[in-house]
Amino acid sequence: MDPRSLSPRVADAPVVSVIGMGTSQSIDRVDADTARDVVLGGLDAGTTLFDSSPMYGEAERILGESLGERRTEAVVATKVWTEDDDEAEAQIQRSLDFYGGRIDVLQIHNMVRWEKRLEQIEAHRDAGRVGLVGATHWKIDGFVDLEAAMRTGRIDLVQIPYSPLERVVEQRLLPLAAEMGIGVLLMRPFAKGGLLGDPPPAEALAPLTAAGIDSWTAALLAWGVSHPAVSATIPATSKPDRAVANAAVAGATILTDDQRDLVAELALSRATK
Repeated sequence: MDPRSLSPRVADAPVVSVIGMGTSQSIDRVDADTARDVVLGGLDAGTTLFDSSPMYGEAERILGESLGERRTEAVVATKVWTEDDDEAEAQIQRSLDFYGGRIDVLQIHNMVRWEKRLEQIEAHRDAGRVGLVGATHWKIDGFVDLEAAMRTGRIDLVQIPYSPLERVVEQRLLPLAAEMGIGVLLMRPFAKGGLLGDPPPAEALAPLTAAGIDSWTAALLAWGVSHPAVSATIPATSKPDRAVANAAVAGATILTDDQRDLVAELALSRATK
C-alpha cells in the first residue's frame, strides 16, 4: 500500500505508513524494555504513526521514553480529555513535554467539551506546538458532535471505529471525510479483539494471497485501510513480533471490493457462531 497524506486537506500534512500503532492497554501493561522493543520494532519495520492519550494510563510517557532520540522519526498523535479547561491545558503541556515540545496531531478525545477544546488546540497550533487538529469518538451517539465538528471546516483528521463488525461510519462520517478532505484514523480494527479468537482456515484466505495477505490479522488491517477515505489504522499491541507483523501489512496491495466483501463475510460468519 502506498503511504497517503494523513490529512488530504492540509498541504503539508505528514505522510505516514497506513499501518500505525495505538497504545491503549498495551505498552503500559509490559515492562519498559518490552515496551521499547514494541515501539522501536514497529518503527524499524516502517510504522511511523503512533497514537496515544492521557486516558491510556502511562502510555503517553512510555511512548515518549521509548522513542527517545528517535522522536523525530515518528508522527505522534495524542489527545486532550477532560471537562476542566485548566486541566486541559495541563494535559497538553504534559504531552508536549513527553514529545520534545511538539505534538504532530492533537485530538479532542470523545468530543468532551469539544468547542472549547478546539479553540485551545488551535491556539497551540498557531503557536507552532501542534501540527494537525483532530477529533475522536467511539460511540454512535457521539457521532453527532463529531460530524458537527467536521462541518466547521476546522478539523484536519478524525479517529473512528471501523471493522467488518462496526460499519456505521460508512453511512455519514466516511463520505463526509472524503467530501471535505479530512483524514481518517481507524481505531478498533479487530473489533476490540473480538475478531481474533477464531481465525478462518488458511484456505479461506487463499483469494487474498495475490494481495500480499497471509494471515487473518493482516486481512482485517488491509480491509480497513482499503477504504478510499481512510488514511491509516492504529492497531495496539504489547508484543514486539506483532508490531513488526502489523507494519508489514503496509506492503500489501489495496484490496478489491470483492476481496473486502470476502473478509467481511468471514468476519460476520465468525461473529454469529
